[in-house]
Amino acid sequence: MTLSCSVLLVALLLFQAPSLLTLAEDNSIPGEWVLLHVVQGHIGAGNYSYLRLNHDGRIILHMQSLKGDADLYVSDKTLHPNFDTYKLQSVTCGPDMVVVPGDFTRPVGIGIYGHPSYLESEFEMRVFYDQTVPQDPFDTDSYASEGERNEMKSPHRAEEDFQEEESIFWTILIGLLKIVLEILF
Repeated sequence: MTLSCSVLLVALLLFQAPSLLTLAEDNSIPGEWVLLHVVQGHIGAGNYSYLRLNHDGRIILHMQSLKGDADLYVSDKTLHPNFDTYKLQSVTCGPDMVVVPGDFTRPVGIGIYGHPSYLESEFEMRVFYDQTVPQDPFDTDSYASEGERNEMKSPHRAEEDFQEEESIFWTILIGLLKIVLEILF
């Protein structure tokens, strides 16, 4: 009876170990950081999953690979960063962390890459806002309301969406022309 209780207690402790490690890990997060989002997902070997960051200010992306190995690529120039086109990266075999500066143009593209040495990678990314960075008092956007800021940014976003749609159109058109030329000649 005592042996079975001991085995049960050890099994319970082993089952709870991951959550205890997560709690210990969370204690290393500064109190000034505000948790904005928790994103969980799966990614296949050699594939990308893309996210878009719209929050202003200094943002911390803290990603933990729960299974396999997921890597993190960030850019304010493209919404689809990869290992060829990125501004910031974290490609460790353990926890990955990237600090997105407040002066990055929004939206910021986030690429999560599933390392090819694993068939599938599972990840959890926590998105934090760093309150310790002071707001620039001379920044004209800081005095605008949320709606006014969205109105100021929307013409650029509409232009980027139009260019992306135009690019897709030309890609499809060129593909169709290649097929027609291949059939004819």
